[in-house]
Amino acid sequence: MSAGGRAGAGVRRRVALARARLDRSRLGERAVGVGRRVARLGDRVPAPWPFVLALFLGTKLLLTFVAVLVLRVFDDVPGAPPADERTMRLQQQEISPHRWISFWFAWDSFLYDHLSRLPLTEPWRDFGFPLLYPFLARPVALVLGGNTAMALLLISNVAFLFQLYYAHRLGGRLLGDDASARRFTRYLVLLPTAFLFQAALTESLFLCLALAAFYHAERRHWLAVGVIGYFLALSRSVGMFVVVPLALVLLRQQRYRLGLRALRGYVRVGWPLLLVPAGWLTFMAFCWWQSGDWFAYKHAQEKGWAITVQNPLAVLIEGLTSAEPRDSIRVWFAVAVLVVVVAGVRHIGLPYLVYALVTIMVPLSMGPPVYKSLLRYLLAVFPVCLVLARWARQATLDTYLTAALALVQGALFVAWLAYWTHFVI
Repeated sequence: MSAGGRAGAGVRRRVALARARLDRSRLGERAVGVGRRVARLGDRVPAPWPFVLALFLGTKLLLTFVAVLVLRVFDDVPGAPPADERTMRLQQQEISPHRWISFWFAWDSFLYDHLSRLPLTEPWRDFGFPLLYPFLARPVALVLGGNTAMALLLISNVAFLFQLYYAHRLGGRLLGDDASARRFTRYLVLLPTAFLFQAALTESLFLCLALAAFYHAERRHWLAVGVIGYFLALSRSVGMFVVVPLALVLLRQQRYRLGLRALRGYVRVGWPLLLVPAGWLTFMAFCWWQSGDWFAYKHAQEKGWAITVQNPLAVLIEGLTSAEPRDSIRVWFAVAVLVVVVAGVRHIGLPYLVYALVTIMVPLSMGPPVYKSLLRYLLAVFPVCLVLARWARQATLDTYLTAALALVQGALFVAWLAYWTHFVI
């Protein structure tokens, strides 16, 4: 090659290299620009939604992955599922052929689905279940092509998302800082059976409403408290009794003043609290409309599940001394929650101690049949997470506590998936 040709080739190589550097520079500028736009978009999302959405999606993806893996493994176990679980597995298959959806339905889920489809012109039989959850599924199902089961699952997950939002807001208000509010919200997700918040059950709906009621009570929005409390009482029977700790929040705000003048102030400000028991009275009125019996729910529970009102302390002691190990384990979980809440009462105050006692003792008053579902009912006792969030301000303790709770929940989640759902619900 001539000297002129070599010089021309060298020029072309330098031009090509310069163009490549320019293209990389432009690509980098575009990437930086996209990153800046994403950051600006994130800045526009109000707190605490970025944290709440990350926690919600992370929990959803992790539990779904673990569930599909565990179910696949147990498919090869001889004798699985056991005879008493086979009916439930067939019902799950009717709900959806996709296991990553169907495993979120268990026992009571199918009764809720039945109630959400039952015409109001027909006599009802399952009065043991309050109205809110199945009734919400009716309008939602219209958007989903009439699929009431998917409507129930959607309601539970939307409620779970807003549960996390109100947990963060209430935690920040009670504990005083964002870090503690995040710990409180995270511990709610790490409770032993917290995976049920995403199932087609009433856990997330009830706790979402309870947290929202207390958040607005702390902000003195008493009309909002009354409206939310009305639906809280319609979501589960224990919801009616939450009026007591809510009233204690009002009394605390008024410095527990006594006298006629103070009473007038309580009535003037707190009259919306009357809407809370009105929610349960609405359910009783529905029972009367359908059956002519105001207490049809009570009679249905007695007949269908042998539930009778009993002394909760006697039921607690009976469970601790039971010859059935599973019952004893469940009741010891309840005792542990009680101990933590009582030990940390100075951090949470009297209203939240009373709420914890109500949400533990009212289910126990149902008698020994409650043992099967006690781990599920304990999810409502959110003050235990307030106490843990206050105690775990040190990073090391927070890490150990997070790991311990995750291990316990993981074991119970596997048990629930591996055809032992009766241990949990």
